[in-house]
Formats: sequence, C-alpha cells, structure tokens
Amino acid sequence: MKISGFQKTTLLDYPEKVACTVFLNGCNFRCPFCHNADLVIPESETGIFTENEIFEYLKKRKGILDGVCITGGEPLLNKEISEFMKRIKEMGLLVKLDTNGSFPERLEEIIRAGVVDYVAMDIKNSFEKYSETSGLSNKDLTNIKRSIDLIMEGKTDYEFRTTVVREFHTVEDIKKIAKTISGAKRYFLQAFVDSGHLIGQNLHVVPAEEMNRMKAAAKEYVEEVCLRGV
Repeated sequence: MKISGFQKTTLLDYPEKVACTVFLNGCNFRCPFCHNADLVIPESETGIFTENEIFEYLKKRKGILDGVCITGGEPLLNKEISEFMKRIKEMGLLVKLDTNGSFPERLEEIIRAGVVDYVAMDIKNSFEKYSETSGLSNKDLTNIKRSIDLIMEGKTDYEFRTTVVREFHTVEDIKKIAKTISGAKRYFLQAFVDSGHLIGQNLHVVPAEEMNRMKAAAKEYVEEVCLRGV
C-alpha cells in the first residue's frame, strides 16, 4: 500500500477516541472540493511512509492511543487493506475507516472479518447530482447504494457525512440525502475547508445559518444530525 501521510495524534478524526491517522494514496473520485488533492492524484504523491514505520510507532504508543483512522484518498482501492487492519486489531487497537462507498465487496469483507470498528461513509450529494459532485461521468450508483445498505445493517458502528459546498449543495439536496439514509444512526454535515490544494476552483463555504437550515431538514429523517466545523 502507498501510505502518503501520517498524523501521529488526533482527537478529531475518531469520535471520542485518541487516535492516529494513516492517509493512503489514490482515489477513484475527483471531487472538486477535496482538500486532500495531493493524495487523490497519484502523480502528486509525496512523503511515502512504510507499513513498518506505522507499526513501530503504534508499538511505542501502546496504552496511549485508542485506535487508528484509515483515510485517503479512498482506502478500499487497496487490496491489502483487510490484512493491514487485521494487524492493527491484533495490537488491541480500534480501527476506523473513511470511505466513499464505491467498493461494497471490500467493505463487506472487512466488516465480516471483524477488522473494522467504525465506518465513516461520505455521501457526496443527492443521487441526481452525484456525478457532478464526485467529478465522475459514470452515473451508476449501484455500489454507493449497496454500501449504504450494508452499513445500515449495523454490524459495525458508523456515520454518514456530507461535506457541504455552496456551489453544489442546497437544503433540498441535504433533505434528499437524509431521506436516502432514513433511520440511520447519525449524519454529519461538514463545513467545506479550502486547504489551498483543491481539485476545483472558486468554491465557497455555506454560511452557518444555511447549514443550520440543512440540519433541520435532515432531522426529519435522521435522529442525530450534527454540524462539523461550523
């Protein structure tokens, strides 16, 4: 696996846990608002870490860290992901996965294997606007829908989340997303952050008042709706 980033301590990435975050290189989406563009576009990859470096650090932090967040990019692009997670679990640590939901077979594999404790799936937009929001021409959302269904079976803890961008999202879009995941455990609306390394250009934050209207609309279908970064 190509590990292109490593955050040694985070109190934000894994809810209510002290964790570290491993960033895997590569993604099959091209979301214009992605703040990790350096990880998404392979030719821009920098700072490769080895798996041994990660595990040596985890050994040193035993008893301090609760878990490891695995993000990207899209981690499930990696065929070796299940074995990587298994090694982390064998150290007595929790594993959180961030995913765009486009690889339901691999998602099902790691859930069934018991090597993931928390899944955070990004839902990019309402289904009719998914293609433009994810930067892809393919409008077949079968895999996305399968992943949503799989996660909502509740065999592991989870959240759904949407990064909200003024140019792409409306209150009605958020309401449609929430209806799609009606009955879900929790749904986060995340404020867009311009990292300076975006795939797209001229994108803007949604004002706090509008974010709160989106939250209210989503709560018609999901009991726990929270704002992040607002």
